This record gives sequence, C-alpha cells and structure tokens, in this order.
Amino acid sequence: MNPRAFFALAVFASPVFALSTVQLKNGSSLQGDVLAEKADRVVVDLGFTVVTVPRDEIERITAREAAPSAVAETTDLYRTAANLPVLSVKENVDRVGEAVVLVRTPTGLGSGFIIHPSGYIITNEHVVSGEYNITVTQFRRGATELEKVQFSKVRIVALDSRIDLALLKIEDAGTTIFPTLPLGDDGLNDGQTVFAIGSPLGLDRTVSQGIVSARARPLDGQLYIQTTTQINPGNSGGPLFSLRGEVVGVNNMKAMEVGVEGLNFAIPAGVLKDFLRHRDAFAFDPRNPNAGYRYLEPPQPVKIPVKPAAPAAKP
Repeated sequence: MNPRAFFALAVFASPVFALSTVQLKNGSSLQGDVLAEKADRVVVDLGFTVVTVPRDEIERITAREAAPSAVAETTDLYRTAANLPVLSVKENVDRVGEAVVLVRTPTGLGSGFIIHPSGYIITNEHVVSGEYNITVTQFRRGATELEKVQFSKVRIVALDSRIDLALLKIEDAGTTIFPTLPLGDDGLNDGQTVFAIGSPLGLDRTVSQGIVSARARPLDGQLYIQTTTQINPGNSGGPLFSLRGEVVGVNNMKAMEVGVEGLNFAIPAGVLKDFLRHRDAFAFDPRNPNAGYRYLEPPQPVKIPVKPAAPAAKP
C-alpha cells in the first residue's frame, strides 16, 4: 500500500484511542495510544508521557485492535464513529475533503460524498433524476496541488424523489479503496457550528461555514436542518458536517427570494440512514425510470358540459 493511500485510510477510518505502532522515517518507532490525528501532527500517549509527532516525520501508522467504543455502528454500507475529536474547520477539511466528490450529468452538476470504500456515493435525487450518463470527480491531495480523478462509469443504485436522496456506485474504480465519511446522529443543537464542502456553480472544493438555525424545521411534510451555511446551485447532494467531521445532513435547497438570506436546508442524517437501510424499496430499475413509490394525484371530477335549454317558442 502506498503512503498516500494509507494516509487517506488512516485519516478517514482510524479509531481514536487505539493502540498503534507509529513508524518514523528515521527507522525508529513508537508504540502507544493515538489520542488525536491532525493534518500536521499525531498525538501519541506512550504511557509515561504524551508526545506530538510531526506528520511529515511519520512513515506509517499501524493500528492494533481498536477499542470497542471506537465504532458506534457499522452496517454493510455506512458507518458511524464515536470519540471523534472536535477540530477546526480548516483541520476538518484536511481530514474529510477527499471523500467529497463532484457529480456531473449532461444537464448539470451537484455534489456528493463517499460512504463505502468500494465507491458508494450519496447525492440528491434531483441531481441525477432522468440521467444515465453520470460522471464523478474525486479531488485527491497531491504533492503540490489537488489531483482530479474522474470516474465515468457510475450506476444509480436507489433513489427517492420524495426525500430527494440517491445512492450511486462507481463501477470503474478497479482496486481503488476510497476514503469514507461517518454519518452522525440527529443530536444537533441550535447555534451549533456546521460547515459544508461542495462545488457551487462548479467551483471545486468550496468550503462554507455557518450555524444550525433550527435542527428540525418542517417543510412540505418533511423535517430539515435549517442552517446559515451557504448552499448554492452545485452544493446539492453535498455533506453538511459537524466539527467532529461527521455528516449530519445532506444539503439540498435554499430560499431564493429577493431580500432573503441565510435560509439554507439539509436532509438530516437520520433520514439518510433510513433511506440506506431500506434502499431495496427504492431500487432503481433502468427499464422503468419511474421506479419507486410515487403518490398519485387524486382523481378530479369530470365536468359534463350542460347545454343551455332551448328558448321557449314565441306564441
């Protein structure tokens, strides 16, 4: 495994407080509990002291069996994580950025994020609805710049227009192991800091920050997270993060009226989990683009034209 691939896995999937071996580039090594992993350093508890090791001095980190509480929930398709450290937005972008992707179709573009190492991606239903030619672009950290890696064979696995969610699968990834994002819970607080990463108007890897204005806002029979985090066309389907690097929502709409600002909305992570757990109910059939449950419009009464009565004959 090359160091960059290992680094991606370590950042996105490594447990906190796991007994590990830190191999240094000078040939020596350290063994202890990894207390925190940040973009520029790793904090290791050696038992008798705590040391901070610069990231560029580390050759690799080999984790032993993780503590039972390191992963709170693991399913066949997504995971949640426990004990994730609270980091700044800048540190979080370094930690989670490679798992956020751009989703493009012939008629538009949106954002998405990877939830499974084999290439399963979440986005909005309206980003891919009615499309078959879908491409996904991942932004990987290179030595001096971001590297764009494009995948052009992308399959729609499931979609639900009612809650505006879609599950995609990259089919031409080969042996690539993708970084993934953990899903958070619905334990948000009003005023909590959140941030988004996406491609508004096609501007790659744009970061915006805000707060939770209302953690449960009812709109059209659904609950949404209302946030001041700026969401623009192209952000649709991208993740809304907490400062623990967990996906707490899927960005999908904003209020666009003259004089209205800071009214942006995201689908809660709990709704996303339900969609993934019951994805078979929303399985996409390419022979039937209308696959999935739809409410039918109620029948309307038929209006029967009534002819006016013939005028009475004049005497």
